Amino acid sequence: MPDLAAPLIAWYRRNARELPWRAPSFGAWGTLVSEFMLQQTPVARVVPHLEAWLGRWPTPATLAGDPPAEAVRQWANLGYPRRALWLHRAAVEIRDRHDGVVPRDVEALLALTGIGDYTARAVAVFAYGDRHPVVDTNTRRVIARAVAGRSQPGSPAKADLVAMNALLPADDTDAAVFNAATMELGAVVCTARAPKCEACPVASMCAWRAAGYPDTGDDRRRQARYEGSDRQTRGAVLKTLRDASTHDVPQDAVIPDWPDAAQRDRAIDSLIADGLLEASGGHLRLPREV
Repeated sequence: MPDLAAPLIAWYRRNARELPWRAPSFGAWGTLVSEFMLQQTPVARVVPHLEAWLGRWPTPATLAGDPPAEAVRQWANLGYPRRALWLHRAAVEIRDRHDGVVPRDVEALLALTGIGDYTARAVAVFAYGDRHPVVDTNTRRVIARAVAGRSQPGSPAKADLVAMNALLPADDTDAAVFNAATMELGAVVCTARAPKCEACPVASMCAWRAAGYPDTGDDRRRQARYEGSDRQTRGAVLKTLRDASTHDVPQDAVIPDWPDAAQRDRAIDSLIADGLLEASGGHLRLPREV
């Protein structure tokens, strides 16, 4: 197993991007919100939404005190709006179960709505400084190349946490920095399509480079095309409700000219099933209660 820690930590301390959630005083709530927003959404899109969100709801209790409709409305065009609903539910759970304080324990974090292995460990590590492996897509790609000699990682698996844990330094602070550094390397240097190997601080240790950059295949699931998709239709329906001047909107007035009426109705039905819309008397509204 190569010792990637020292060169990666040194590189990160010289080159890390200045991002809001990396500020020393950012706090666990801000970290949690940022991790929800960063799921499947580029950093550049997240930063202004994050600042607006925390300006409006600086604590879990302030968000929990508003109806979930406000969370969905504030989420705006970030995409995957169920995250807004899950974040609101998590805020209510933090208020009611943890006296308004984001828990530190990974198992307690995992018990909150919308939080999985990555987010729970990210909060415990980046907000509280605990020693856990934090594995995102970028981390998995770095490990696949530097350690396993593969051009791309396989499908996410529990083995990813085991592999990252084996690379972590023993010191808690160094382990937290190494987690962040590995993610940063994958995001800006060891990228999926055009890795900048000449700028990589661990190039001399990279198994993929040593093997001559073989194409070992890519079995990652491809994201479905957005244009014309049900996801685009759902977004258009929600935008109509978010932008409406009244809380209730007649259902037949919601994107009435959508080119595929069946797709429109399917999108509305799925949003109701997900709890993102409520229907009553031929009208639609954003959710009023958890």
